[in-house]
Amino acid sequence: MVTIRLTNSKTRRKEDFVPIDDRDVRMYVCGPTVYDRAHLGNARPVVVFDTLYRLLRHVYRPEHVTYVRNFTDVDDKINAEALRRQQAGAPGTLEELIHQRTEETIAWYHADMDALGALRPNHEPRATEFIGQMIAMTEGLIASGHAYAVEGHVLFRVRSYEDYGKLSGRSVDDMIAGARVEVAPFKEDPMDFVLWKPSSGQEPGWASPWGKGRPGWHIECSAMSHELLGESFDIHGGGLDLQFPHHENEIAQSACAHPHGDFAHYWLHNEMLQVEGKKMSKSLGNFFTVRDLLDQGIPGEVIRFVFLMTHYRSPMDWTAEKARQAETTLRKWRAATASVAPSAPLAGVVEALADDLNTAGALAALHAAAGEGDWPGVKASAALLGLLTAGMGDWAMAPQVDLSAQTERLSDLRAAAMASKDFSVVDALKSALVAAGVEVRMSKAGVELVPGPDFDPAKLEALQ
Repeated sequence: MVTIRLTNSKTRRKEDFVPIDDRDVRMYVCGPTVYDRAHLGNARPVVVFDTLYRLLRHVYRPEHVTYVRNFTDVDDKINAEALRRQQAGAPGTLEELIHQRTEETIAWYHADMDALGALRPNHEPRATEFIGQMIAMTEGLIASGHAYAVEGHVLFRVRSYEDYGKLSGRSVDDMIAGARVEVAPFKEDPMDFVLWKPSSGQEPGWASPWGKGRPGWHIECSAMSHELLGESFDIHGGGLDLQFPHHENEIAQSACAHPHGDFAHYWLHNEMLQVEGKKMSKSLGNFFTVRDLLDQGIPGEVIRFVFLMTHYRSPMDWTAEKARQAETTLRKWRAATASVAPSAPLAGVVEALADDLNTAGALAALHAAAGEGDWPGVKASAALLGLLTAGMGDWAMAPQVDLSAQTERLSDLRAAAMASKDFSVVDALKSALVAAGVEVRMSKAGVELVPGPDFDPAKLEALQ
């Protein structure tokens, strides 16, 4: 069996992955708060952990792998958006508007992530479906002295858990000095965090021993992962921005609530995303959602390919040039594999993925196999990466056009230019072909012309 090695954020080492039970491999990944469209940065962990999910299914068989990714559907941002709609004249109670917003946002999320070729997880729990488990967990933490109730709130005693800070590698006192913490007069310690908070007015809330209220963010994932995966499971993943405080708090409350369990054995965090070398932000005008790119005509398969070009633990830079390169490669591979039956995934691709999910190395192995003409291996290996699948290829249906005359003409001019050393005529024809949306590829092997996404037959006819 293939040995998978993963960089465990908890130990800061690359370790052999040894599942608790190789017939029941379990992974939990923090999902979105469903108040708006997923932006490009939100999509990176989806592709990263979808790729890991595919690898685990390949190694352990699909029926032995369980993947859970949640929806946070109770949150102040959701409430604020629903209130904004109500104030703008939308009919319905605030609770009804909140429900409408979460339903439409989850539908958007599914559509956008499906477009990126991401498999649906085995379970997609919604926080609102597990309120009872969150209340029970909170009650247990109070009973064991790890939490306290005050003024309708329940807070976790951070200093009651001696290993707090090990995941992020900092002490509680350093966190207080360097982090922004919510100041509240009823807190015993500035670092204590909310497990339950009161709901007032029209805000959504549930009956609890502490009054009508709703859960804090961190308790949600702890309760859902415990309910669906148990006290101990294999992998917990998410973006690096969640490492502190969210994942640190998850560990603390889960370890204290279930002291006989280990919670997650391996913690994986993907690095953040940039756009053209800069942090994505609305103020810089480089902030966009996945749907923005799809609506611009950039295929989901191309977006996925660009993500896979960078190792998950390295910052990723989205650029238009990378998207262009990805589209060119995928068009070529799709054309070459259209009538080919896949073989088994290439050993080099599997080995790269097993080495801490080295997707860049896996793509390099794919390029090498393509160069050797091993298209059955390319097709099978690309599918392991979520590429070249049947359901994602409509965008790559290249225009059916005969470019043999232009290819022969450019080849003849190139041969003459190599003798005369005057390439001006070659350059002029090449520029005209590019302007017509034709990709021009010249190598020692010869000339190849391929219709690109902007191919314009009318401009090509003008070259006759």
